[in-house]
Amino acid sequence: MSITLPTNSKMLSQDFIFGVATAAFQIEGATQSDNRLPSIWDTFCATPGKVKDMDNGDIACNHYQLWEQDIQLIKRLGVDAYRLSIAWPRVMDENGKANQAGLDFYRHLLKKLKEEGLTVFVTLYHWDLPQHLEDKGGWLNRETAYQFKKYADLVTQELAEWVDSWATFNEPFCAAILGYELGIHAPGLSKPEYGRQAAHHILLAHGLALPVIRKNAPNSQVGIVLNMNRSYAASEKAEDQFACLMRDTLDNQFFIEPLMTGQYPKLLKTVAPQYLPTVLPGDMDIIAQPIDFLGMNFYTCNHNAYDADNLFKNVKNSQAVEYTDIGWEIAPHAFTELLVNLHKQYHLPPMYITENGAACADHIVDGEVNDEQRVRYLDGHLNAVNKAIENGVDIRGYFAWSLMDNFEWAEGYSKRFGLIYVDYQTQERTIKQSGYAYRDFLNSRKG
Repeated sequence: MSITLPTNSKMLSQDFIFGVATAAFQIEGATQSDNRLPSIWDTFCATPGKVKDMDNGDIACNHYQLWEQDIQLIKRLGVDAYRLSIAWPRVMDENGKANQAGLDFYRHLLKKLKEEGLTVFVTLYHWDLPQHLEDKGGWLNRETAYQFKKYADLVTQELAEWVDSWATFNEPFCAAILGYELGIHAPGLSKPEYGRQAAHHILLAHGLALPVIRKNAPNSQVGIVLNMNRSYAASEKAEDQFACLMRDTLDNQFFIEPLMTGQYPKLLKTVAPQYLPTVLPGDMDIIAQPIDFLGMNFYTCNHNAYDADNLFKNVKNSQAVEYTDIGWEIAPHAFTELLVNLHKQYHLPPMYITENGAACADHIVDGEVNDEQRVRYLDGHLNAVNKAIENGVDIRGYFAWSLMDNFEWAEGYSKRFGLIYVDYQTQERTIKQSGYAYRDFLNSRKG
C-alpha cells in the first residue's frame, strides 16, 4: 500500500508544505508540573461519565518530558512542517502574568524545531481554557475574549521569533457547540443559546487578537482553523433537503460567513432566530478582519433527515460505505466537494488542510502496526485535495492528523489517530505502516 498523486500535481512542488499535527492537552501530560493551572479539560475528565473509562490528560504521551525524542520522530517522517498548540494554562497565572517555566518549555521546543529545519505552525487555542476563566462564565462571558487577547499578546511577544504561522483558534465549532450546546466536550454545558453565544465570543476573541499578533509577529502569517463536514440530504424529499441546508448552515456557514463577510447566515433570522447570538455594535467588523490563511480540518461527511424538534437529525448513508474505528464514513469525494463549494461561495484566503486523518483499530504485531485502512484513507484524501486544487482552490499545505496516538477527548485513549503508535504503559513509540507510507511519499516528492 502506498500514497501516490498524479505526476502533474501542484502538491508535488517544493512550495507545497506537508506536515503532521498535534495539540497540547492531547499529548503533553504533566498537568501539574511547573505551575500549570487546571484547564476545563482537567475538570471535565474528573467528572464521572464524561470521558470514556475516566481517562485523563495527566500523563497522555508524556510529550512534556519526551519532546526531544518526538522531534526526532517528526524528522524521521520526512515532513516539512509541524503544527502544535500552546496550552494557555501552562503559560499564564491567574493574574494574567507570564509563567516563565511554561514559556521556557515552548521556547526550547520551538527553537529545536527551527534548528531541525521545520516550518512551525502554532495554534493558540486548542480547547484548554483555564478553569478559573470558566468559573467566571468561560466563553459565555464576553470578558473571556479580552482575556484571550492578553494571552495572545503575551505568547506572541515571547515566542514569535520561532513561529512561521499563528492560528488563533482550532475548531470554534467544537469548542462552542460540543462544549456549550451539546455538552459532549468540556465544559459540558448543553443549551442551544449557550453554544451560539460562546461561538460569537470565540470569533470576537479571534478578531481582537489579530492586530496584537500582527504587531508582535510581523514576519508570521495569521489565521484561524475551522472544521467542516460535507452535509448531504438523506433523500430527495423537500424536508430532508431542508434538513441538510440547516445542518450546513449551523455547522459550517455559521462559522465561516462571519469571518469572510461580517455577518451570520441570513437564513437563521427567518427560520431559526434562536440560533443567533447577541452581537454588540462593531463586533462583526472586528471578526471579519482579513486573515492570511484559513485552516481547514476535515474527517468525514454527514447525512441528514428532517426532524421537527431539531430541524435535522443524523442518519446513516443508505449506500454500503466504509467506516473508520470511530464510526465516521470515509468519503474523500465529499472533501473535494466541500472545498470547491466554499471556493465558489466565498473569496477565500490561501488555505491549509490543517487536520485530516482516520481512527483505526491499530494493534502491534511482531513490532509492527499494519494500518492499511489509514494508508488508503490518506491516499484518497490527498488525491481529493489535489482535485480541489485542480478546480481552482488555493491550497498551500496538508497536515496529517496525527503525529501519534493521543488523548482523543471524550473518547479517552480508546481511539488511535496517529501515524505513530503509542504504548501508554511504556510510552514506547512505533511508526505505523501509514507513517512509513507518508514518509515514502514525501521522499519520492523530493526525488
